[in-house]
Amino acid sequence: MFYGEFEHALDRKGRLVFPAKFRQVAKENYIERFYITRGLDKCLFVFTEEEWKLQEQKFKALSFTKAEARRFNRLYFSGACEIILDKQGRVLIPKYLKDYAQIDRQIMIVGVANRIEIWSQKLWKEFYEKTQGTFEDIAEKLIE
Repeated sequence: MFYGEFEHALDRKGRLVFPAKFRQVAKENYIERFYITRGLDKCLFVFTEEEWKLQEQKFKALSFTKAEARRFNRLYFSGACEIILDKQGRVLIPKYLKDYAQIDRQIMIVGVANRIEIWSQKLWKEFYEKTQGTFEDIAEKLIE
């Protein structure tokens, strides 16, 4: 549903403007609410409300008697908040999430099918440079 890479900058009030392409997808699919939380690799994950509920069910099913599951769920869910785009397609990202993802002003917004990832532009470039040369190797290991 969400695809592509978009370079953006937070406005002077610290708001993120969702790419027009993603706003159009949301409009066409009657998506009003998103959920944002700490992601992996120091990015932020953004899910539609429907996808968030699927993820929530999956992670709630992890056994709370396992220390790793408790730690993961604490960090994942304590960082989560609901976001609704304003009429200009902007949203304010909480400071604690910007701190986690090392976001200052320049960001990358990346569509990853069922979620959107928000990266510090610097960290995205580092990730991309490290992994782009291994794309075929990764595909070979994962895809049959």
